[in-house]
Formats: sequence, structure tokens, C-alpha cells
Amino acid sequence: MAEKLAQIKEKLDAAAGEELEALLALYEQDERAGARKLAEQKRKQLARLAAERQRLEEMRQFEHMYEEYGLVCGIDEAGRGPLAGPVAAGAVILPRDCEILYLNDSKKLSAAKRDELYEEIQEKAVAWGCGIVGAGRIDEINILQATYEAMCEAIGSLKVMPDVLLNDAVTIPQVRIRQIAIVKGDARSVSIAAASIIAKVTRDRMMAEYAELFPEYGFDVHKGYGTAAHIEALKKYGPCPIHRRSFIKNFGF
Repeated sequence: MAEKLAQIKEKLDAAAGEELEALLALYEQDERAGARKLAEQKRKQLARLAAERQRLEEMRQFEHMYEEYGLVCGIDEAGRGPLAGPVAAGAVILPRDCEILYLNDSKKLSAAKRDELYEEIQEKAVAWGCGIVGAGRIDEINILQATYEAMCEAIGSLKVMPDVLLNDAVTIPQVRIRQIAIVKGDARSVSIAAASIIAKVTRDRMMAEYAELFPEYGFDVHKGYGTAAHIEALKKYGPCPIHRRSFIKNFGF
């Protein structure tokens, strides 16, 4: 009795290496179009996976470059630009050659993919941490200094201290650990990309909680950024406790 297509798919999904290659060669010559289609789909899937692994290997260039110093930690922030809410910073030390598929700059990922990767990063990381600095402190010391403060807090929360920091385009003045500032680092380094996801997801979840406290502003939608809807709500209801006064003064507040 001929194999059903569902059985063929199951076999292809379960096989690997030489066994998979043999099955693909077999089904690519199958007289049934359905079987050939399954083999073709599997080939394309393998090609996409190979391309993704190549992309990740290219994103490990800085980790490989500085691994001789010891533990490498990625640093990035989320929330420097919004009119409301905190700035968050992530710090992540990944195991050498750690594979987390589709790891990328958090801004290039969907919210669902960020949430998925957030859990995987925490599960696989040697250590991870997050620092949060609120709106009041941002107004007090300015957003750049608040970002540095959040980064210091993130580093300080790590269960092990790194030997070198890969930072997304900044050098943190308060930190004595060796630092490497990488322009567009969240798209060029797996460690910085992981840190960007930790920071972004942490901050987004905080803004969703703030939306429950201050529902009129829509913080769960725009996360405090200056969208038209947010500015309209700000003008209608005035600022709430998490608005950054130094950021909204141009609106008359």
C-alpha cells in the first residue's frame, strides 16, 4: 500500500542528516505530485534554515572578536524617545555559539516573536538583567543620563559579571568594564539583539500595565510614543504621573 502524504510529511519532519537527504532524493522522484511537492517544501525549509543560521553566524562576528577577553555581554535600551513611561535597558550574556533562531533587532520583530524570543533568551542565557529608570528621574537628569543609569542597573543585576560589553552605539561613562560601542549594534550582534528584546518586552509589558491605571491615554497601543492619538489624549486630559514633563513642554505643559 502506498504511503499517505501525511505519513510522508511525518517522515520528512522526523528525519535529519543523511537519512533526510535520502528521503528527499526518493520523494523528489515520486510519481505523485503531492509527494514531490512535500519534498520541494522541505528543501525550501532547509534552505531558509541554512540562510538563517548564516545570518546568525554573521551576527556573532563581534562575540568571536572579543571572546578572548572572557564573558561578552550585550547592552541595549528601549524607550528613549517616548513622551511617557520609563527607559529600560537590557544586559545579556549568551553562551558561546548559542543558537537562538530569528534573534534580531527588537524593532524588526513582531510583538509575538519578541515575546517568544524573550522567554528563550532567559532560558538559554548565562545571565540576563534589566534596568528601569522612570519618568521623574528622566526629567531630573535628562534622558541620556537616565539611559546610562538604566544600563548600569541592568549590568549590576547580572548574576555573573561580564569581561567586555558590546553596547549599541554608546559608551557608558560610569562603567569600568571594557566597552565596545557598535553602531546599529542591535542588528549586528546577537548579544545586543538579545538585550534589545529584553529591554523592549520588559518596557512594553510595563506600559500595558500603565494602560490599566490610565486607560484614557492608550499606552498599551503606542507605548508612550508621540502618536497623534496620544498627543490628542494628552491635550484633552492633561499629563498623568508617568508623562515626562521635559518631553511634553512643547505641548504647553
